[in-house]
Amino acid sequence: MKKSFKIIGLVTAMLLSGQFYAQNLDIYKNIEFKMPQVAETSFPANTVSIKDFGGVAGGKVKNTEAFKKAIDALVKKGGGKLVVPRGMWLTGPIELKSNINLHVDEGAFLVFSKDKNDYPLVDVSFEGLETIRCTSPINAKNAKNIAITGKGVIDGSGDAWRAVKKSKLAEGEWKKFVSSGGVLSADGKTWFPSESYKKGFESSSNFNVPDKISKSDLESVKDFLRPVMVSLVGCDQVLLDGPTFQNSPAWNIHPLMCSNVILRNLTVRNPWYSQNGDGVDLESCKNVLIYDNTFDVGDDAICIKSGKDEDGRKRNMPTENVIIKNNVVYHGHGGFVIGSEMSGGARNIHVSDCTFIGTDIGLRFKTTRGRGGVVENIYIKNIDMIDIPTQTIGFNMFYEGASPVLEDGQKEEKNKAPEKVFPVTEETPVFRNIYFKNINAVNSYEALSINGLAEMNIKNIVIEDSQFDTKKALTIVDADGISLKNVRLNYTEGTGVVIYNSKNIDLSTLQLTSAQKPTIKVLGSKTSAVKLPKNVTGEQLQISKEIAKNAVR
Repeated sequence: MKKSFKIIGLVTAMLLSGQFYAQNLDIYKNIEFKMPQVAETSFPANTVSIKDFGGVAGGKVKNTEAFKKAIDALVKKGGGKLVVPRGMWLTGPIELKSNINLHVDEGAFLVFSKDKNDYPLVDVSFEGLETIRCTSPINAKNAKNIAITGKGVIDGSGDAWRAVKKSKLAEGEWKKFVSSGGVLSADGKTWFPSESYKKGFESSSNFNVPDKISKSDLESVKDFLRPVMVSLVGCDQVLLDGPTFQNSPAWNIHPLMCSNVILRNLTVRNPWYSQNGDGVDLESCKNVLIYDNTFDVGDDAICIKSGKDEDGRKRNMPTENVIIKNNVVYHGHGGFVIGSEMSGGARNIHVSDCTFIGTDIGLRFKTTRGRGGVVENIYIKNIDMIDIPTQTIGFNMFYEGASPVLEDGQKEEKNKAPEKVFPVTEETPVFRNIYFKNINAVNSYEALSINGLAEMNIKNIVIEDSQFDTKKALTIVDADGISLKNVRLNYTEGTGVVIYNSKNIDLSTLQLTSAQKPTIKVLGSKTSAVKLPKNVTGEQLQISKEIAKNAVR
């Protein structure tokens, strides 16, 4: 009996000290696949303050060395909690080590230095490619049992790193950037923070990797090599619980090849104009919980990745066993996103009870030929969306980097050779077995757009018990096995449904309504086994001449 009281007392003490985090077991309810319970973090009852190691608040003194000393001291004790108390704390990079909980108190503002000299170049993976970039403000490699907790704010000083496009700013904001220094692009449409950044931009033909210069020249374009703010590589038992992460140089939070990861109660923010200002990019990770978070960012909000092209296929690590629940997304290129760097694949992912308010796309799936990788067994339900300016659900197998809402100089991404069938190789991406239930979208542009590949159709997509109030309705191209069960599409403009070179399409229970008479177009010589709504009349149906007899019922 005394032993039981001792255990209860120990647990109570750990709860009061913030060293123990009880897992919400409800998070595992109604999951469609076998999901391992994610291993929680726990820490020894050693607590120190950054002040104990010479830390100085006020935002003028760099505390880089104080953080290093504090973490090293805790490591010698077997780990524990490093408290950043209320106040403004300026620092260079912080390296987390095993058994360390970086606790940022409510009222604490941890801001990272704008001095690029504080961030040496290191080997990293960014946008799915093995490359070299600046050290991340918060980083850990091969660490076990690490956490960032508390209700404070962590700021990556991203405006000191990022270029800004004129088209994304109001005139007054643009003038403020130009007058602050930096340099302009030749066409005057982009502001760069420095000549070093501009040189790096001009040295890159492949997104953000300067491939036109040698590695020995990378120091000269260091300003361009923006780091992700939180880089966790090869770590196990990771908890991020409570803080606001904001103003990141590139992506905000990037767990890479990690396991047993929990992200909860976070506020993740970036200016909407921030290039590569993603919220969280979960890459080649397994056994992950992401719940009760809020995102308002400049690029994709919650994004699943697994490496790009040959680098990703060589790594061969899918992102798998992921539960994403009860998150709110405001601005972002996508609310929930898979791709485009998904060459290692993704599987066993559950997304539910999320709200997307004005995201550029709601549920976004993107890739292109050359990626390879298999995305399968994705389950999405109970999603509410409003004011989506493009697709509420969009599959784009021809992604070339354009934003969903096209920016100045960008062109719409289309299949440039719709009839051409490419050989199926390891570079052919595969999307299949993706299920949607209870999706509700209002005041948005387009309900559903599916654009597969001629040689590898998007396969087995099921949407049920859902309703969409949009301007445009539905497009299905190069797909196999698309089923809409008890789905209502209420649209106001254009053709209701377009089906092209697709087969095994079941729209028999679709409720299609419009202010004008709904129409359905069926095109393409490869189209077959199409079931249309029973109430569709002949005048509403347009079937092209190349469609085989009895292909449409």
